[in-house]
Amino acid sequence: MRASVDSKLFFKQMNNIVDYGLGFIDGVQSGKGVLLMQLGEDITELIGEYIDSNARANPGELHHVYEWYQTGSPSGRLFDVDYRVIGNAGLSFESTFRQSSTVKNGSRVPFYNKAKIMEQGIPVTIRPNSADVLAFEDGGETVFTKGPVRIDRPGGDVAGAYEATFEEFFIRYLSQSFLDVTGLARLFKNPITFKMNFAAGARGGRPVGVRAGQSWMASKGAVI
Repeated sequence: MRASVDSKLFFKQMNNIVDYGLGFIDGVQSGKGVLLMQLGEDITELIGEYIDSNARANPGELHHVYEWYQTGSPSGRLFDVDYRVIGNAGLSFESTFRQSSTVKNGSRVPFYNKAKIMEQGIPVTIRPNSADVLAFEDGGETVFTKGPVRIDRPGGDVAGAYEATFEEFFIRYLSQSFLDVTGLARLFKNPITFKMNFAAGARGGRPVGVRAGQSWMASKGAVI
């Protein structure tokens, strides 16, 4: 029995396999920015839906971040959530409040900075504008007074409720459910794209690896 091995072909394939692996890593890195942008858009949308859902379930805690009588409605939101990509390191999310434009029953003007004032628990002082007497509702009764009225907890016990819900999304939902529900956990645990392109990588080396790595990162769009 006699066997021969083409050593040049063998070492060429081995070098290509090594280059393919390194190229795959480079491709993953270069595709990371695109993946982060896609994730940022998806997560931003999910944050809004998460807060809406919690507001409908607990209107007494989150009514202040919506227009009057629109608690839990996406069209009634008084908050915005924006994201930015921090290089290739990750994502940063920030929420800001909008001005209210609706008028509560019994009032004549919108409660400006409604969401911000109630969320931060800022006391409000109400004074007569063009009349000598101030009239307002308190416990279902109409109260008349000539002096200013100080409301220590506008909106009730809602201070910090929005911030707590916002943080809860990242601490609980995002870490415990999001990756599994979207399929990202499965994607990252089993980079099947690497295996599928291995034979081509043994022939083509690094360029095949780069394309495979970029494709793997882009495949996030197929699972969400």
